[in-house]
Amino acid sequence: QVQLVESGGGSVQAGGSLRLSCAASGYTVRANYMAWFRQSPGKEREGVAAIDSRDSNTYHADSVKGRFAISRDIAKNTVFLQMNTLKPEDTAMYYCAAAGTGGQLLVGFNGRWRIPATFPYWGQGTQVTVSS
Repeated sequence: QVQLVESGGGSVQAGGSLRLSCAASGYTVRANYMAWFRQSPGKEREGVAAIDSRDSNTYHADSVKGRFAISRDIAKNTVFLQMNTLKPEDTAMYYCAAAGTGGQLLVGFNGRWRIPATFPYWGQGTQVTVSS
């Protein structure tokens, strides 16, 4: 059974940093697709970053490029989101998501990673709050 557990959220001041972790079980992050989404009250869930573990390509939303970075640790079966220079508008619940855990190939992932329906597996989320 696929399970995703996020950690690392918290409250920081603007300009600060946080590192989110997503521990995966039930499959290996070596050959699948992982992503981070975020959602704040009254807003739609937004794709923040994604990684295609097959070729290690990464994707980041324009709003976080240069500040956030997604990465993975295969040995720990964990995916990370390093968040630097945080802004109040980054405040949200952050979710880890996974797809292709059975080795399935997602054609056109680079155009689909922002879509929540692309990912069948989700964690419970971790709250990030950035104060000004």
